[in-house]
Amino acid sequence: MTIRIICATAAACGALLFAATGSQAAISVIGGGPAEMCYQAADSGQSPFEFIAYCDQALAGTLSEQDRAATYINRGVLKLAMNMPDRAANDFVDGLKINDKLGEGYVDLGATQISHKRFAEAIANINKGLTLGTKQPQVAYYDRAMADEALGNLQGAYDDYRQALTIQPDFTPASDELKRFKVVDKPSGT
Repeated sequence: MTIRIICATAAACGALLFAATGSQAAISVIGGGPAEMCYQAADSGQSPFEFIAYCDQALAGTLSEQDRAATYINRGVLKLAMNMPDRAANDFVDGLKINDKLGEGYVDLGATQISHKRFAEAIANINKGLTLGTKQPQVAYYDRAMADEALGNLQGAYDDYRQALTIQPDFTPASDELKRFKVVDKPSGT
């Protein structure tokens, strides 16, 4: 006997709204000043409208290459929170051009691609981010699950929502999504 995953409701199988989780990963910058303020806002979910100016100020100044790359990613996180996925994607790309080893940048870029329904690209970037490492892998698995589900890979989506909960058992977005799934036994040979 094999197991087949089905959606619990008709709406769950096709009429989903795809959006970033709102808790994308930031990259730490220390040492005080506007770059650190930008990081703190991106990392803590503070009002992006109040703090994005710190990111702009930091990028206009002198930063190490590592801090410049991180600040682009952090500003992108704030722009994503401001529902500006195109501008966020530009920042993620700019940060990754400077340092292509930032897992958060790839996961966050994947979130912007989900918002544009470019699911296969999103999965590729999220996979790369997971390989490189990210502070919030539960967010990466959640985002990848959304993209998998949009492409009809319900088993992959189900597995990734479960993985997100394995990492963070109180991760409500993933537990909410799993409520839409029903696991049923599929008789052998069908």
